[in-house]
Amino acid sequence: MLQRFRENKSLQGLLLIMPTMLVMIVLLVIPLTMTVITSFGQRDADGNVIYTITLENYWRLLGFNEQGWDDLYLRIMLRSLWLAVQTTAVIIIMGFPLAYFIARSPGKRRNLYLFLVLVPLWTNFVIRIYAWVMILRGQGVLNSILGMLAGLFSLPFEPFDFYPSQGAVLVGMVYEFLPFMILPIYTSLEKIDPALYEAAADLYANAFRTFWRVTVPLAMPGIVAGTILTFVPVIGTFVVSDILGGRQVILVGNLVQRQFLDARNPPFGSAASIILLVLTLALTLYYTRRFGLGEEIAAG
Repeated sequence: MLQRFRENKSLQGLLLIMPTMLVMIVLLVIPLTMTVITSFGQRDADGNVIYTITLENYWRLLGFNEQGWDDLYLRIMLRSLWLAVQTTAVIIIMGFPLAYFIARSPGKRRNLYLFLVLVPLWTNFVIRIYAWVMILRGQGVLNSILGMLAGLFSLPFEPFDFYPSQGAVLVGMVYEFLPFMILPIYTSLEKIDPALYEAAADLYANAFRTFWRVTVPLAMPGIVAGTILTFVPVIGTFVVSDILGGRQVILVGNLVQRQFLDARNPPFGSAASIILLVLTLALTLYYTRRFGLGEEIAAG
C-alpha cells in the first residue's frame, strides 16, 4: 500500500494541498458564504439578523428605497472608486521613476534603496497615518516649515489646514501603498536584458522612443501587479479615511464598518461588502485581461 501511495502522484498532491484547502474553506469560503446569505436578510429592532430572501439592501445601496430616490450610498461607492483610481494613478507616476532608478543602480546601492523602500513598512500602519495628521494639520510640521521659509524671504504666509480633507486622505493612501507599486515594477525592470537597449540604439531609437517601445511594455506585468496590489486594498480600506478624513470622508470601507459596529445592521453591511467584492473582482478581471497579465504569468 505504501508503494502504491508513492506511485500515485495525484494522491500525494491532494494530501499536500489539503491543509491549505482546509484553511481556505474555514477562513474564506465559509465566512464569504455567510456574508452572502446575511446580505439577503433583514434586521430586527434589537439588531439581530432575520434570515429571509430580499433584495431590499441591494436596492437601497443603488438608491432605491420606500421614500423614493436617494443616491447617498451610490455616491459613496463612486467616491471610493474615484479615490482608488486617483491613488493608483499617482502611485504609478511616482513609483515607476523610483523603481527604474533602483533597477539601474549598482548592486550595493540597489540593496540599500530597496531597504529604504521597505523601512516604513516596519512601523505600525496606524502610527504612520497619525504621523501625517501631525504634518498636515493647521499647526503641524508642514505649516511650521512653510512659515519659517516665508519669514526668511519676507513673504506673506497664511497657514492652511489641510486636515481633515479628502486631499489628506489621498496623501495618506499614496504614502501607505507606494511600496506595493515600487517592488513589482522593480522586479519587472530588473529582468530587462540590457542588450535590448543596445538593439534599440542600433535601430536609431532615441531615449524617449526606447522608453515607450521597450521599457514600458516589458515593465507592464509589474505595473499591472502593482495596480492590483494598491487598487484593491485602497477601495476597501477605512482606517486612512477615518483618521485623515476626520470621519467626514466616508468610503465604502467606512460604510461597511459603521453598519456592523455602529448601526448594528449586518444585512446592509454585508450587502455593501458583496457589492464592493463584485466591483473589485470585475475591475481586476478586466484590467488583467486588458493588459495580458494572465498570459505573462502562464508564460513564465
